[in-house]
Amino acid sequence: MIEQMTLRDLGVIAEATLPIGPGFTAITGETGAGKTMVVTGLGLLLGQRSDSGAVRAGAAQASVEGVWIVPPDGAVAERVREAGADVEPIDDTRAELIVGRTISSEGRSRAAVGGRAAPAAVLSDLADDLVVVHGQSEQLRLRSATAQRDALDRFGGAAVAEALATYRERFEAWERLEQELSTLVADRDARAAEADELRAAIAVIEATAPRTGEDAELTQRAERLANAEALREAAALAHAALTAEDETPDATTLVGEARRALERAAGSDPELERLAEQVADIGYRLVDVSASLAGYLADLDESGPHELAAVEERRAALAELVRTHGSLEEAIALLDTGSARLAELDDDGERVDRLTREREEAASALDEAAAALTAARTGAASRLAELVSAELHALAMPDARVEVSVTPAAPSRSGRDEVAILLAPHPGSSPRPVSRSASGGELSRVMLAIEVVIAGVDAVPTFVFDEVDAGIGGAAAIEVGRRLARLAQTSQVIAVTHLAQVAAFATNHLSVIKASDGAVTASGVHQLTGADREAEMARLLSGMPDSEAALSHARELLDLGAATD
Repeated sequence: MIEQMTLRDLGVIAEATLPIGPGFTAITGETGAGKTMVVTGLGLLLGQRSDSGAVRAGAAQASVEGVWIVPPDGAVAERVREAGADVEPIDDTRAELIVGRTISSEGRSRAAVGGRAAPAAVLSDLADDLVVVHGQSEQLRLRSATAQRDALDRFGGAAVAEALATYRERFEAWERLEQELSTLVADRDARAAEADELRAAIAVIEATAPRTGEDAELTQRAERLANAEALREAAALAHAALTAEDETPDATTLVGEARRALERAAGSDPELERLAEQVADIGYRLVDVSASLAGYLADLDESGPHELAAVEERRAALAELVRTHGSLEEAIALLDTGSARLAELDDDGERVDRLTREREEAASALDEAAAALTAARTGAASRLAELVSAELHALAMPDARVEVSVTPAAPSRSGRDEVAILLAPHPGSSPRPVSRSASGGELSRVMLAIEVVIAGVDAVPTFVFDEVDAGIGGAAAIEVGRRLARLAQTSQVIAVTHLAQVAAFATNHLSVIKASDGAVTASGVHQLTGADREAEMARLLSGMPDSEAALSHARELLDLGAATD
């Protein structure tokens, strides 16, 4: 429940602190005093869209802060911790949660949860577990088929919730198969074209049979063949210098003579022996290099223009693969990945048959779940209609009769049912959709009756009603007050009202007082008791807080409300 709320520079309110607490809190005040700003402030704390127009004229920003009492280990506390904040323990069963929201005059909005900045979306997540707000817009929403179906599902409790969860699980499975099958069939021509292109590409790669790194090797080979004459001349000169075929002294001969000269004298000096071994090693290496040059020259002699042409032709084939696939490595990789993709594309016919069978099985399971959901809703509908009708009789609609119809509708994620709340407000009238048969006052009472009934099976921590008594008065208003008091036995109830008959049943009465200059100051919200409350009730009844007749009537209503408690 919300224990306290503070508003600053919101609408006409400069500053106001509202002590709320458990039970039924009625908020009254003169027209224009800012009663609805209470609901606006709650909406901001619950993550609703902010509006810079709500900032008090001349103020830089408006702010709202609420103090909630929540279970320390419930869903609300868990979501707060997920946002990086925490609740403040009071005892083993209660914890305090502080939530804040500011709006600048430029339209910027900031939220805080548990003393830490948080996105407004976190407030919206918390809202479902904290408060249900009913105002004029919510009454209008009750006219929608979706809202009426949601009301029935809430009343249906675990039976409907479990059936709906099963239905949604099977609906999503069927929908996924339906989409996959539709996409596969619709893209069949495109996939066939892809398969043809892929098959042709793989055939070219297989015919070319590239090797990893082959393009670099061929580049080097082509460079060598293009400069064959210069390479041959250099190799021949080097070979002749190492091993001459005439009597010209060559490097090998000269090194051999040096080795022999050193070996003859090496026995007299170990150092000279070491040098002789080094010269001998040089000689061996010269022989190896000479042999390698001879082989190099022989290879050049075997190469010719025909080999260069073959190399260039091969390079051109590889270059075409590179242009097509980005690199030679990617072309080679396509042989593996492309083959797997081709197998997948060629399997289209079998996949269509397989998916068709799976879709039919999923549709059968969905039909079964839809029937179970319809049965659960139909059973809940008759009970809801009976209980809401009884509540309306107590709300000064003694002849009203409610029916809740469940009829077939197009399949959706919420089932195959269209739910309609039908109202026959007078004897002899046929039940018609509440959207067309209920006046504003009747719609308010239907909404309240539904909430009272649903609260018996699906209690909500806090209800906020913004002028739920619109369009009614007299005995009907008294019964609305009684029902709000009854609802407050299991939930916290906050009601903005202009009727004394409703306010009389409140356990906490707050009045928003307009200051003499037309503004509402920090002292503008009063918690009323005793004579002050009697005077406010008299004002609500007659506009004259000092009228003895109005005061007498006010005391009578307060006694009635106290007796109901």
